[in-house]
Amino acid sequence: MSKLNVDQKTIKDLFQDKKADFLIPDYQRPYAWGETECQTLWDDIFSFAIPDEGRVEFDSNSEYFLGPIVTFRNTNFKMEVIDGQQRLTTLMLLLRAFYTKFGHMQDKASVATKQNIEKCIWKTDEFGEPDMATLKIDSEVATDKDKNEFLDILRTGTVKPEQKSHYANNFMFFQGCIDSFLAKYPTYFAHLPTRIMNNCILLPIEAESQDTALRIFSTLNDRGMPLSDSDIFKAQFYKFYTGKGEKDAFIKRWKELEELTEKIFHPINGTPMDELFTRYMYFVRAKMGIKSSTTEALRKFYEKDNYALLKKDSTFNDMITLAHFWEDVSNQDRDRFSPRILHRLFVLNYAPNGMWTYFVSVYFMKNKDANGMLDDDAFYQFLNRITGFIWTYAVTNPGVNALRTPVYAEMVNIVNNRPVSFDGFKFEPATVKSMFANFTFSNTRPITKSMLAWWAFQDDLQELISLETVLEIEHIYARNRFDKDKSLSDVKNLEAIGNKALLEKRINIRAADYRFSDKIKYYQGFTNSRNQKKEGTKNHELINLATAADFTEDDIRNRTSQIMTAFLTFLSENSLTK
Repeated sequence: MSKLNVDQKTIKDLFQDKKADFLIPDYQRPYAWGETECQTLWDDIFSFAIPDEGRVEFDSNSEYFLGPIVTFRNTNFKMEVIDGQQRLTTLMLLLRAFYTKFGHMQDKASVATKQNIEKCIWKTDEFGEPDMATLKIDSEVATDKDKNEFLDILRTGTVKPEQKSHYANNFMFFQGCIDSFLAKYPTYFAHLPTRIMNNCILLPIEAESQDTALRIFSTLNDRGMPLSDSDIFKAQFYKFYTGKGEKDAFIKRWKELEELTEKIFHPINGTPMDELFTRYMYFVRAKMGIKSSTTEALRKFYEKDNYALLKKDSTFNDMITLAHFWEDVSNQDRDRFSPRILHRLFVLNYAPNGMWTYFVSVYFMKNKDANGMLDDDAFYQFLNRITGFIWTYAVTNPGVNALRTPVYAEMVNIVNNRPVSFDGFKFEPATVKSMFANFTFSNTRPITKSMLAWWAFQDDLQELISLETVLEIEHIYARNRFDKDKSLSDVKNLEAIGNKALLEKRINIRAADYRFSDKIKYYQGFTNSRNQKKEGTKNHELINLATAADFTEDDIRNRTSQIMTAFLTFLSENSLTK
């Protein structure tokens, strides 16, 4: 059971504690608070400490809660700050701005307040005197080029003309607030910082380990950005490249990689960089021969042997290479990929789950040549085979967990130069036919869109569609038509796969245009009453269907049969059937 030290404290008690030695660790994000956050903090503490602008007496027993500070003691006995970095940094800047303003004021209250602030910012000797060379806070944030400005401002209480960081701007902002406060409320001047130190409360939570501190942060934090796994990994890379004398080059490359992943990855959970680490993890797992369907948490995987994997040049270089591959997938790069490969990748973008991205990442990392290219024929065969398998498994064995066992085994085959065959998991055609026939392809099931994307690109004349195009499921025989005409003998045909197609969201067929004859113009494109040209669909099959006079229940049945027959043939052609 992890131990926690939790006891709310005033700023004064927390900052003046002899053991207070805060470290903003290298894996934290750069300081990001701006004037908006500082204005809110100032307004809140001012209205608390000087009630009704001094017209109401201050209750010395009142408290104002500023939030938690989550830390753990590292091996050097410093308090690594996991949560509360922005708050802690800003309070230090605020106290330093007050300290500077007190200057040489000699009245009793000012002297006492200044001495209290000193003990919050600087460490003290055995006689309680501040050591002005030793701050109570330090920053090692790897990607924060301005961290030295923060420490310099705390030491000197001045901002140099060339300093333009958030630290400098916020310090000057507080100086302006303090100047205005002193001019308007001179008799209260010492009261405000004293009440901030004595009556503003923080909740320091000291965990016994980094893991525990991170878990607490994730639980408590509902406003800030929790530290991601990739933040921790960045710190390990940073230490490695600093030791090699390549710190600045690493920081530049990391930022470029971070910006790239933000453009191409949009994970539901975690950050874009976490997604890249995950895709690379599957390649490393496969090389280690791991077939287990139990997948370790990302950080647990990379922290093995004291983060040994992150202390290799090859790891970071591989990840950059992998990111550029996925950039070209995202951009549908025609220089890297042939038209048929781009078609297969488009279809896979509509896969019922994300397993294909890990599968393809392993394939790419193993099979790329010196220029990062793949053999077109082999890659095409691989994409077809995994498409057929993943699509079928979504119906016969639904859920991504079920997919892990066969796919993880094939990942190991890939890195060992064995073909992806899915031996032991091939499908019985009659079983597939029966299960698909009894399956309800509702719009809420991801496999429905998957099947429609696959079917659209079975048409050799289907042109490539941009991945940025938003496609929705179109009922060719409209639901409104059934509601009004009741012209289907079996209502289930309304939701049959043969009655559905992918259609661009921009086309936006009006509910009133429910008859097939009304829809034709939307499929083909038309000029409206304002002489505006409305582009038709890029779905080639829908354009072909638009040449017919109607789309009836018989057409639904026939098209459903065509799709199912074609899919079974596709499985057979890709050696996925028994």
